[in-house]
Amino acid sequence: MAEYREIITKAVVAKGRKLTLSNHTINPPNHPSSILGCWIINHKYEARKVGKNVEVCGSFDINVWYSHHDNTKTSVVTEKVDYKDVIKLKYRDPDCLDDKIVSAKVLQQPNCVEAVISKKGNRILVNVEREFLVEVIGETKICVAIHHDKCSCDDDDDDWEDELDDKEFEEIDPDFLVAHEEEE
Repeated sequence: MAEYREIITKAVVAKGRKLTLSNHTINPPNHPSSILGCWIINHKYEARKVGKNVEVCGSFDINVWYSHHDNTKTSVVTEKVDYKDVIKLKYRDPDCLDDKIVSAKVLQQPNCVEAVISKKGNRILVNVEREFLVEVIGETKICVAIHHDKCSCDDDDDDWEDELDDKEFEEIDPDFLVAHEEEE
C-alpha cells in the first residue's frame, strides 16, 4: 500500500486570454489626400494581478505615412497611445497559497488592421488589434504516492559503472583531433 506526501510547488494557478480591437483618431497637421502606410512600433507593457483579473498596461506609437496637398507632398505623423487591457482569469486553482507572479505573453503585437481618412477629410482613423495570454504563477499543493518497493528504474544504475581503467586511458591518442585537422 502506498503512502502519500503533499508537496508545495510553484505552478500555473490561473490563465486568461484577450483579443482587443481599438480605434484611434489621429489629427495630422495637413489634410490627408491618401494613406500610404501605417505602422505600429515601440510596444511596451507590464502586467499585474488586480483582484480576480490581470491588468496589462502599455503603450505603442502609431506612425501614419500619408500624402497631402492633392497628393503632391508626403508626411509621417506619429501618435503615442497608452492602453489598459483587463483580462479575466478563466482557470483558477482553488488550493493556491500565493499568486503574486504574473506572466504576460503577446500573442499578437499591436497591428494596424485599417487606416482610413475620416468623412470630413481632416483626420485619420486607425483600427488596431492586439492579443495577450496571461498566466498567474503561485504556490500550490500536489499529492504524490510514495512506493517503498524497488523502482524498476533502479536496475539501470549498473550502466554508470562503465569507466576507463588506467590501461585504456593510456591508449587514448591526445593528438587525434590535431592530426585529423592537418590531413584536411
